[in-house]
Amino acid sequence: MQFEVWAPQAGRVTLHREGVTHAMERDPERAGWWVAEAEARDGTRYGFAVDDGPVLPDPRSRRQPDGPDGPSAVVDHGRYAWRAEWPGRPLPGAVLYELHVGTYTPEGTLDAAAERLGHLAELGVTHVELMPLCPFPGRHGWGYEGVSLWAVHEPYGGPEGLKRFVDRAHELGLGVVLDVVHNHLGPSGNYLPAFGPYFTETHHTPWGAAVNLDAPGSDEVRAYLIGSALAWLRDYRIDGLRLDAVHALVDTRAYHFLEELSAAVDGLSADLGRPLFLIAESELNDPRTITARAEGGLGLQAQWNDDFHHALHTALTGESQGYYADFARAPLYALAKTLTGGFFHDGTYSSFRGRHHGRPLDRTRVAAHRLLGYSQTHDQIGNRAQGDRLSAALSPGLLACAATLTLTGPFTPMLFMGEEWAAGTPWQFFTDHTDPELAEAVRRGRRREFAAHGWAEEDIPDPQDPATRDRSCLDWSEPEREPHARVLAWYRRLIALRHQQPDLTDPDLGDIKVAYDERARWLAFRRGDVCVAVNFAAEPATIPVGSRPAQVLAAWEPVDAPDAEGGLRLPGESCVVLAQP
Repeated sequence: MQFEVWAPQAGRVTLHREGVTHAMERDPERAGWWVAEAEARDGTRYGFAVDDGPVLPDPRSRRQPDGPDGPSAVVDHGRYAWRAEWPGRPLPGAVLYELHVGTYTPEGTLDAAAERLGHLAELGVTHVELMPLCPFPGRHGWGYEGVSLWAVHEPYGGPEGLKRFVDRAHELGLGVVLDVVHNHLGPSGNYLPAFGPYFTETHHTPWGAAVNLDAPGSDEVRAYLIGSALAWLRDYRIDGLRLDAVHALVDTRAYHFLEELSAAVDGLSADLGRPLFLIAESELNDPRTITARAEGGLGLQAQWNDDFHHALHTALTGESQGYYADFARAPLYALAKTLTGGFFHDGTYSSFRGRHHGRPLDRTRVAAHRLLGYSQTHDQIGNRAQGDRLSAALSPGLLACAATLTLTGPFTPMLFMGEEWAAGTPWQFFTDHTDPELAEAVRRGRRREFAAHGWAEEDIPDPQDPATRDRSCLDWSEPEREPHARVLAWYRRLIALRHQQPDLTDPDLGDIKVAYDERARWLAFRRGDVCVAVNFAAEPATIPVGSRPAQVLAAWEPVDAPDAEGGLRLPGESCVVLAQP
């Protein structure tokens, strides 16, 4: 087979294949590329040495059997016999479920997670969104410090484990979305700078030098990232990608990297004959991210909407620190604005940033499903000092209100694993760095960060302590017990309604009508013939829902039909979904 590597500044490159050294030659057709022919099969170990330096993993390694620092291994993707015939599953009408392989089960593997996929099919979600799978040091971690962007973390099950997981998901009718990180690589096991200008000092990010998207050599770096993205979609039959923190992708070129990636994914979708999509995590509140390329946008199909989360979180908890401050002044107003306009910050002043932020979203051009709505995510739980979920502080009734607004609202809903049964387990920040100095730096940095907000150091879980990861694993006995079983039944009912009621997947943001009372702490909205009402207060509230006859589709607590004047008497910390044709 042909081995190849991009090393534009090298004077000599050698291939090291299972103890045999092969001189590589410059590719006359591609500047900066080196090639060599050598016998290989699935599993053959190899690496490259640049200018007689150490043997390093292949930047495009498909497998790292011994971790990020070990040799690469050849992967023959044709060896796997796919079982499921899969036409694909598009994003409109979807319900996503964010899942971390390492804590979804105590075993922390893709095969163990696959055995639990029946729970998700029964729940009614349509897509599983896997947190990053690229190799990282040690066994356990969040995955956002991965390297080898074409490979699968070996302790999770490697390439074969991912294929078995995707196959099982597709057999159950579930699409699979993968979280990928293009804005930085982990500090440990990252050998890309030895090969070429993958990073540039022209720009800086919170993680150091930026990925080179616009400096000399950036053509190949962009091709590297796009090739990785297409490989997940093609070789593993992934249905979509979630792109981490795209606001940190600094690109001054006229043809933005995200637009180029979007065009490449659309081209692959046409070639494969099944839908593929990209979901951005972006804090810019810029509608161009999810506007079609033909209309001057970047062409991504959707993005996370933190504004909805922040408004809902402040309405539920009353928290007002940090970025919650802007939303906490009038949380129900903020919630109403996001439900009808998509963004809360659409050019408004952000006290957290000390400047105006965002841009208005044109509701006549942008479909509601292009924004993802959620009450909890790995970020919003794991980046809290103790990784506490909403269930640690809220009553089951308020959790039901959060679920109702997420699952009947206009945005594509996304759940975080365990949310559907009000999991009592936290989800904390954990690492398994093999470099002692890096491990200590992460530990000190985490404690210093929260000490600045008044936390005692001893109250901050040690990321390197294996118990921190173990505490974060789901307890699969909980769904069989109360109050978890009741919350789970509520989620199932709401998801079923979303699939049954066309009005609940209507993409028209302009058709949503919202009423609320900030002081009484209730909010109601109408989507076509469906009316949804939530009462955040502990006391009952009378909510005007109109005089049309109403049928109760789902209610957290028993409720009577609205009175003759259209007043709905809703118990405290409760919610209801009505049909009013």
